[in-house]
Amino acid sequence: MALENGPRSPGDDAGKWNAALPETIPPPTYAPAFLALGVTLLLFGVVSSYIFSAAGFVLIVVSISKWVGELLHGE
Repeated sequence: MALENGPRSPGDDAGKWNAALPETIPPPTYAPAFLALGVTLLLFGVVSSYIFSAAGFVLIVVSISKWVGELLHGE
């Protein structure tokens, strides 16, 4: 397989790069970890007690609303 334009030197594309967006890194969030904990409690409650399921469901709802709120607030 031959190159059509021949070999390229590293300086050929100099200055043609676009800036990565977003330029600032968003702050960390604990919502995914609490969502995983909520799912774990919900499933653990299925085999043990409905109290764990209720706590897991509440934790899922709160963490999803927090996570979505952080995503919408960042825009």
